[in-house]
Amino acid sequence: MTRPTDSTSSPFPPPPGARAYPLRTARGDFAVVDSPVAAGVEQRGVALLLPGFTGSKEDFHQLHEPLAARGYRTVAVDGRGQNESEGPAEDESPYARVELARDVLAQAAALGTPLHLVGHSLGGQIARAAVLVDHSPFVSFTLVSSGPAEISESQKQRVKLLHDALAVMTMPEVWGAILAMGPPEEVGGPARGFGDLEQLRLRWLNHKPAQLLATGRQLCTEPNRVAELAAVPLPFHVLSGERDDTWPVTLLDDMGVRLRAHRTVVAGAEHSPNLDRPLPTADALAGFWDRHPRQNPYR
Repeated sequence: MTRPTDSTSSPFPPPPGARAYPLRTARGDFAVVDSPVAAGVEQRGVALLLPGFTGSKEDFHQLHEPLAARGYRTVAVDGRGQNESEGPAEDESPYARVELARDVLAQAAALGTPLHLVGHSLGGQIARAAVLVDHSPFVSFTLVSSGPAEISESQKQRVKLLHDALAVMTMPEVWGAILAMGPPEEVGGPARGFGDLEQLRLRWLNHKPAQLLATGRQLCTEPNRVAELAAVPLPFHVLSGERDDTWPVTLLDDMGVRLRAHRTVVAGAEHSPNLDRPLPTADALAGFWDRHPRQNPYR
């Protein structure tokens, strides 16, 4: 895997106090934003944050500062083929779910410390696959707006539209079609992760078509693995907004019960509480982590 760009040349500057760099792992380099704890605050733990479909590490920008103030170092990562992490443009095999899970375990090994694992949407399903392969690197697991199985029918239709478009159009042409349907949801003011349409365009163009095709298919066919996950000896947290059109909130509620998980519903948020309501989302994450030890007792 080609090394991703570092913060000196990236069009995606990290938030204040954080550093962007390529995390070297046994499975290649991955672009990360690494935010240390705030000055004068004792470190309570380290968290690895995985973004969703068409997303990137920048989707967590608004969480870094409040989590640093609570004593948590946070490392947000671009997965293989996402934004600034390289991957093949046409070969879908490196994006098989098990391969992406192994990438997460390699990232955890490279960081070299017990981790609180957080996955948003697609990132939650990839994180789940990693935990089911090996839970030992992790202290806890939080699923953010990430459901038990395949996405809703309405979202499947959107993924199919993207799949059909990528079959006949270039990435710049697809971006033009996206803009024709209205501004992307990330552009919505200071509470959002992005306020710069050019950054959103560059992020879209950086994504590898094979990654979008492979992971979009996975979202539409993901089996229900909640029973398997419930057997893993980790504390779980199911966090979502109060509305969600990708997985109905009632499904997330049921999943939380089956996992015996801590459940958080962020008022005023939808599918991306990390973007919609970053401060209460960060507070919920830190509050959950505070209740669990820094070391995984099941290692």
